[in-house]
Amino acid sequence: MSVPPEEDIGIGCEPDPNRVEVGMGELRAAKYPDYLMTPALGSCVGVAVYDRLLRQGALAHIMLPRPSDTVMNGAESRFASIAVDRLVEELVARGSLRRRLVAKIAGGAAMFASDASFSAIGKRNAEEVRERLALARVPLIAEDVGGSHARTVELHLDSGEFVVRSYLYGIKRL
Repeated sequence: MSVPPEEDIGIGCEPDPNRVEVGMGELRAAKYPDYLMTPALGSCVGVAVYDRLLRQGALAHIMLPRPSDTVMNGAESRFASIAVDRLVEELVARGSLRRRLVAKIAGGAAMFASDASFSAIGKRNAEEVRERLALARVPLIAEDVGGSHARTVELHLDSGEFVVRSYLYGIKRL
């Protein structure tokens, strides 16, 4: 059995300079030609807010519905009750009009079905995100939530396409 050449396995490949990665509990905003990506959404929810005219958007990796759901310290942007408003505020500060914003979400899986105290966290995250988007008057136009599988998402800022990847279900384009 031979080993493939370096270029075939990705050794020495340059990272994509246009990819803006959003880690757990973080939120980021960007403008085309960049795109936003967050990996490994299990019970977490990826919330993308997009302005088609300016071809800019913001993405948050939500971990919990509200600060009252934990006693642990950490970034406030990990909470749906805080992050959704911050996504909107960030885009408005960058010149977007609120009436042009739309949202797409993915994640919210039941990853801990064997533990009743954690089994509903994905559903609760998605519900809180939906509620906060409604309060912010940002229409939720697409979603891929629930199930028991992890997802990685990308928000492409040229088109607003929300690409959802999962090992079990392949690629969905929202």
